[in-house]
Amino acid sequence: MKTGLTKKQKTTSVFFDEDSSIIEVSTYNTDLKNRLTAFADKYPKECRMIDDDEQGCKTFEVKKGRFGFKLTAPYSEQRRKAVGELAKKQTKNLRRN
Repeated sequence: MKTGLTKKQKTTSVFFDEDSSIIEVSTYNTDLKNRLTAFADKYPKECRMIDDDEQGCKTFEVKKGRFGFKLTAPYSEQRRKAVGELAKKQTKNLRRN
């Protein structure tokens, strides 16, 4: 969708406070919009779309406890080498057309 906005202007914002049981998520990110839309369709008591600005941004209300952030630690050098070696071994199993 052409919106006339730059990638820098296409943000994702998550708003919540300690008092409310609701998290508000506004996003231009297509994958996140699709995931939130599917979640809202499946669990309407837990999540609902509250705004579609027709410029590519959708805003959802999600009950706390249903939306999370995942922080992942970087791989150690040893782990990176092990994964790299495994990938090299697995390339033999790939078919070339």
